[in-house]
Amino acid sequence: MARALLLSLVSCLAAVSQASLIRRCDLAKVLHEEDLDGFEGYSLSDWLCLAFVQSNFNISKVNENTDGSFDYGIFQINSHYWCNDHKSHSENLCDVDCQELLSPNLLSTINCAKKIVSSAGGMKNWVGWRLHCSGRPLSYWMTGCHLG
Repeated sequence: MARALLLSLVSCLAAVSQASLIRRCDLAKVLHEEDLDGFEGYSLSDWLCLAFVQSNFNISKVNENTDGSFDYGIFQINSHYWCNDHKSHSENLCDVDCQELLSPNLLSTINCAKKIVSSAGGMKNWVGWRLHCSGRPLSYWMTGCHLG
């Protein structure tokens, strides 16, 4: 009995930890549905590369920075500028609570990312995108993804 209970608990914990990850093609579909393909000149491949280098497709990732700010969600949106985490000073330019950027719904995250990309610098606002995605062939990110 105890063994069955333990196995059940482990299965639940594994499901919870996997629940924060989104598959690449599932993310591509959501981004396509939200009109991000071509938004401000960036392809879905740019967005997928960004999500991978920032969070490894982890919707619930939170990272603390050396300046005391935090990065939230699949695109690692910074609390100092873009969202309010109620921990550090924030300009909250996206007018959103940082916890909303951890939602599997992704709408708040996408709306904030659009605001960031529309600002000066575009995707260059993300160091990860500059270092690992910018100026590189990225079409392979869409391999096997069917959006229709």
